[in-house]
Amino acid sequence: MATVQTQDALAAADRLAAEGSALEAIGLLTEANRQESDDRIELRLIRVRNEAYAELDRSPTRSPWPDDSTRPRSGGEALPPIDVRDLTPDSARDSILRYGCAFVPSLIPKPDVDRLVEGIDRAFEGCDFQATRGWSPEVMDDDPEADMATAPWYSRFDGVEGHQIAGETRQWVRDGAGVWTAESPRVMFEFFEILERVGLRSLIADYLGERPALTLSKSTLRRTHPLPRAEWHQDGAFLGDGIRTLNLWLCLSHCGDDAPGLDLLPRRLDRIVETFTGGAILDWTVGPDTVEKLAEAEEAPVLRPLFEPGDALLFDELFLHRTATDETMTRERYAIETWFFAPSAYPGDQIPFVW
Repeated sequence: MATVQTQDALAAADRLAAEGSALEAIGLLTEANRQESDDRIELRLIRVRNEAYAELDRSPTRSPWPDDSTRPRSGGEALPPIDVRDLTPDSARDSILRYGCAFVPSLIPKPDVDRLVEGIDRAFEGCDFQATRGWSPEVMDDDPEADMATAPWYSRFDGVEGHQIAGETRQWVRDGAGVWTAESPRVMFEFFEILERVGLRSLIADYLGERPALTLSKSTLRRTHPLPRAEWHQDGAFLGDGIRTLNLWLCLSHCGDDAPGLDLLPRRLDRIVETFTGGAILDWTVGPDTVEKLAEAEEAPVLRPLFEPGDALLFDELFLHRTATDETMTRERYAIETWFFAPSAYPGDQIPFVW
């Protein structure tokens, strides 16, 4: 049973959204949930973040980064770390233009890591429970309260007009060791609160020059198991032209040796590399032979860093990378991957949420 305080907050948020002030409703519900955590608020926040996207000014803006040209690598380190105290939009951008990414060790503290790992486990459990019931519209319509059995850790987001979600798509994501962050209302709330505390919200907004928006399909909780092979890729190969984006890859467990980490080319590339080449299996990926030639040409050998819980990488759509995995690994790797977009340059085929 919702308390009077929660009921009042939900009613006020509904009034604001109906009046075209969903952006204000986000702030109201966020503050209410900070005061008194409640499943219903967290569920409503997911929907209102989607509704608020229509209120954003998405007219073209001038990028705060007029110089997009690559910069020379500096020093002897293959991938110099950025101390979290020195992390600014300028330092992140400088590292991306030199090394393709910005490496930030210990971005978040251990208690927050532990909280997110527990949340990911709960989200996966909830998703698996719902999967046993089936994802077809008929099943979901027959039992509209079914999601409450796993809320707030897992609750389907059933799409919006023009963007309906097929059950097979959701199952494909789960089979690929993922659950969409927006389908775990509590984890999404706690994740945003953690990023707020370490200053990532303002940093990303300043970097993009606009209030960030994320997408359903490119914001994922991951519990990645070892596989024999993974494919090299740049996300720009399928995100489309003209976007402005920054991805946060947040590692939540030790990885890179006994659990899948990341292989990366530590050099800024100024283009999308030709796909389906050099031994690539998929038409949007880059083969290992092509990557080897690029690494030699750029004098930037491929890296497989060791990551610790709380470490992070920031990069954009041009970063060439893959999941680092092989048969010798025995443990799963926990992580959260979130692509943030400037609304004025948002990919049009995605379901948006406002941060």
